[in-house]
Amino acid sequence: MKRAFYLLAVTCGIFLSPHIYAQQSTDSLLTNATLQDCIRYALSHQPVLRQSRIDEAITDRTVKSKLADWYPQINLDYNLQHYMELPTSIFGGNPTKVGVANTSTAQFGLNQNIFTRDLLLATNTARDVRKQSQQSTVRTQIDVVADVSKAYYDILLTSQQIQVLDEDIIRLERSLKDAYNQYQGGVVDKTDYKRATISLNNARAQQKSARELLTAKQAYLQQLMGYPANAGDVPLAYDTAQMATQITGEDTALVANYKDRIEYQLLETQQSLLQANLKYNKWSYLPTVSAFVNYAFAYQNENFSKLYSINYPNSLLGLKLSLPIFQGGKRVHNIKMAELQLQRTQWDFATLRSEINTQYTQAMATYRSNLNDYTTLKDNVEMAMDVYNMLQLQYKEGIKTYLEVLISETELRTAQLSYYNAMYQVLSSKIDLQKALGTLTANY
Repeated sequence: MKRAFYLLAVTCGIFLSPHIYAQQSTDSLLTNATLQDCIRYALSHQPVLRQSRIDEAITDRTVKSKLADWYPQINLDYNLQHYMELPTSIFGGNPTKVGVANTSTAQFGLNQNIFTRDLLLATNTARDVRKQSQQSTVRTQIDVVADVSKAYYDILLTSQQIQVLDEDIIRLERSLKDAYNQYQGGVVDKTDYKRATISLNNARAQQKSARELLTAKQAYLQQLMGYPANAGDVPLAYDTAQMATQITGEDTALVANYKDRIEYQLLETQQSLLQANLKYNKWSYLPTVSAFVNYAFAYQNENFSKLYSINYPNSLLGLKLSLPIFQGGKRVHNIKMAELQLQRTQWDFATLRSEINTQYTQAMATYRSNLNDYTTLKDNVEMAMDVYNMLQLQYKEGIKTYLEVLISETELRTAQLSYYNAMYQVLSSKIDLQKALGTLTANY
């Protein structure tokens, strides 16, 4: 029975383990990914973000390690020794052997820091050090959100271009068929259907190029998201009409506030740490004070087997004060250096404000330009479609030439491509504008 039960357990394990592994591997995949789904996935799986969270944990442990020195420090020193030859001392001019052959000591020491500038620095900066680490993670998150969003829109733009080319190929194939039939019927010469063939070949070449480009863009999005490379393309879900509703133009009146930018907040935290460093160097003129208690067990005996039979303990307590009196001007130089470092941050603020202003101006100009293109091109698609349908009908009736139909078809394709390009360019530039304004967050 035991053997049968063991065999059954092993068999079940063999059959179930691949299923369990496959389930675990597919749990982390997306099935119908919106932009928010891609961002949430990236915030959970992006390797750089995972490293940043580990850095946060390391920083927290480092701070706790520094602050642990405020607690009593207890040490144990144990010693066991045997004199092969006893030491000699001179008493009254006579050399005399002193001590015993075997000794052993065990000393417990307790030290309590009362005042030390290192611990004061650790205590005063613990909050800012943790804050700086968290802000670094937020900055990485914002970069990931921006990069994933723009890569997502880039893929959608290429997908729409492919769709436009697919529809264009269908129209060109129909036009080619009509032109060839008219040529066979002797209505027109072979120029029309050859022109149609050239246009069809060009459209198919553009379609092939766009599909290859889409594969590369999918790989880039997977890299940004931390998506498994062997899991295939990320299945994106999108609604073009819903995306169009996000383009309102209301954010063209927004003005940048420096303090909303994570880079500015990081610089403020750095300034606080430099102010604490200046205080730390000024504290170098203060003494270091600590209290200590020592208790020692001392065993001595000529006979090693009886070494621990008799104890001669000793104990003491005391207060230690350490004050460097002269260090060659080192403390003065350190204080001046800390003051200069703090002074330098004022220029860092000035430089950052200038950079933020430039980024905001460029982002707003690009956004307004793309928004204007989108608004202008929005109506062109419908008009180009009407012109193409009208000329196509007139060509079949023999009123218009095929060249006019071909030109209108080209204009329709250009209008459609330009419209979708403007839509996704304005959505992408909106991300840059939000980042410049400091309103882009990682709350998804």
